[in-house]
Amino acid sequence: MSDSPRDQLALQLTEAVAEALRVDLTRQDNALLVVSGGSTPVPFFEALAACDLPWERLQVTLADERWVAEDAEDSNARLVREHLLQGPAAAASFVSLTTADATPEQGAVAVAERVAGLAWPASVVILGMGGDGHTASLFPDSQELPLALATDAPAVAVRSPSQPQPRITLSADRLHQARRHVLHITGDDKRGVLARALSGDDARELPIRAFLACPLATYWAP
Repeated sequence: MSDSPRDQLALQLTEAVAEALRVDLTRQDNALLVVSGGSTPVPFFEALAACDLPWERLQVTLADERWVAEDAEDSNARLVREHLLQGPAAAASFVSLTTADATPEQGAVAVAERVAGLAWPASVVILGMGGDGHTASLFPDSQELPLALATDAPAVAVRSPSQPQPRITLSADRLHQARRHVLHITGDDKRGVLARALSGDDARELPIRAFLACPLATYWAP
């Protein structure tokens, strides 16, 4: 790993997450880590995979997923398997958010049951954020956004005009069920979006606002 600000940020986040997991495992049998996809978390995944943790007691799932095959190039599950669940970390229990059903609407109930069986509250939920203020698959242009923000169901099928594939996302309620929340973002544009989010409270405009009162530890690098 290089000494770039983004790689140093990934190392700082890794130390914080590993410590949180160790602390929680002193008082419970299993601990849950909820991660997000995209390119930003890759250095974090690789650094965490190298940590000395009791991986067989750890559960990993995703904040959201595209409704694609698990081996598809743009699958978040594939990203996690290739960059996090390597070496000793492969002993962790990974719970995906997809089924063999043709649509997320058909698979949502099965996914919700699977998710509900995990070790909630999560030790850490790590969120990303898009330039439109979305986090997980809570998109401002999605018809399902009000439902995903309000329901107590664990998972919601989502379609967004701005996204090529349908998706499934953990609901805001389920994502709130964590001991610690982290926002991991990079770039000046994302910092600007976050500043705009902090200046208002309408989560339907900028869905990241649903998590700003968690409290939310922000990890940012240029």
